[in-house]
Amino acid sequence: MNIQHMMKQAQMLQKKMNDIQQQLENVEVTGSAGGGLVTCVTTAKGVIKKVNINKDLMNPEEVEVLEDLICASLSDAKRKADELVNQNMSSFGLPPDMMKMMS
Repeated sequence: MNIQHMMKQAQMLQKKMNDIQQQLENVEVTGSAGGGLVTCVTTAKGVIKKVNINKDLMNPEEVEVLEDLICASLSDAKRKADELVNQNMSSFGLPPDMMKMMS
């Protein structure tokens, strides 16, 4: 394999990675906790877009429960986003952890 061919492959890989990153900026995932009492919407790249809290949780004496549910819903969204990233990477024929290496 010559160097010119390797450079061309590297450029193609970079383009694929850029395409995937652009797509992920527009994809939203929803995480939830407490049986849906708290939900959050993030982009697949992890930008938090929205947090929804059921009004029944608005009890000043249970702030810690609410905080835990918010954290859990964000973690759920992160897990779903990671799965989506891995699926996208696979569809482009790239190893799932490649995005982590490129970030």
